[in-house]
Amino acid sequence: MRNILNLILIISLTYLFSGCTSSSVQKDYGNYFTSWEKGTSPEEVGAKAAHRFVETPHGGWGRTTPVKSIPYPEVCAWYGALTFAKENGDKNLLEKLTKKFEPFYNEESKLVPKPDHVDHSVFGSVPLEIYIQTKDERALTMGIAIADKQWENPDANGLTKQTRFWIDDMFMITALQIQAFRATNDEKYLNRAAFEMSTYLDTLQRENGLFYHAPDVPFFWGRGDGWVAAGMTELLRSMNSAHPLRNKIFDGYKKMMAALLKYQDNHGMWHQLIDKPELSWAETSSSAMFTFAFITGVKNGWLDAEIYGPAARKAWLGLIKYIDENSDIREVCIGTNKKNSFQYYIDRPRSTGDLHGQAPLLWCAAALLR
Repeated sequence: MRNILNLILIISLTYLFSGCTSSSVQKDYGNYFTSWEKGTSPEEVGAKAAHRFVETPHGGWGRTTPVKSIPYPEVCAWYGALTFAKENGDKNLLEKLTKKFEPFYNEESKLVPKPDHVDHSVFGSVPLEIYIQTKDERALTMGIAIADKQWENPDANGLTKQTRFWIDDMFMITALQIQAFRATNDEKYLNRAAFEMSTYLDTLQRENGLFYHAPDVPFFWGRGDGWVAAGMTELLRSMNSAHPLRNKIFDGYKKMMAALLKYQDNHGMWHQLIDKPELSWAETSSSAMFTFAFITGVKNGWLDAEIYGPAARKAWLGLIKYIDENSDIREVCIGTNKKNSFQYYIDRPRSTGDLHGQAPLLWCAAALLR
């Protein structure tokens, strides 16, 4: 009898510490994500932003020429709207989002990006999310083809040929591969994402926990670091606690979150250059990405709820003050190439309704409901 009881105990402990995903380990996060005043709840804000996306022309509002292919900010907003629809249980919204995607199954569609670059390949994360929610095999076929194409002829180290060591890639590459893992449960996709993330952490994370835009650009640009925070967060949501790279990635995440907590301003926001808040403006796309990372960390027990819970709530309430009457978010840094110039980052133009900002706003709303 004693041997049987010991066996049961061993099996139970093995399941608890190795078999569960990190996202299944929950802690009490108090009332930080409840008791919203009218107009501030994730249900209200997310619904308005998601339906705004449904109406948005390809490439975003204000374009004077048609897009040649779907740009990555639109992909990220599409993914955000889909995840919000799922977490809010909004079947009508899901139907609208999948209907908007329908033309891309046509082999003649010229709007599907050629998967030859990180910013183009991330497109595959949308059909994979559609498959996860609807089981439409057309979406699975399209998404997996793009995910596998990304790892066609990897380099000598096993990294995708699309590796360029810009911090943006830590979302663009890993998001696609994580979605392929979620859709198929094939661990090769998770292992690709984890190895890529681990290598980028070794290359780009600085002692203070933040990341330069690139090895030759020594500036802590807000949205660039936002891509990292969101990429690590999405990866950790799907990593089994026994994965050999999980602890390394988790340590990088926690180190970054501690640094971000230090630089959050009194209104809950982060700035265009994270470590120079006195010299740069509060920027919404990066703030939304960091908010997403905080919310998810607190909800999954990765971050101390008593410390990060109030910070996450303050960030959400600070962020949504920038939303206008059209459900467009203001003060979004426009698309930004790398440049070894402090003034270049300070002088970047700001826009309203830019999908770089709409996307992480939707991620936050979904995370609050998840």
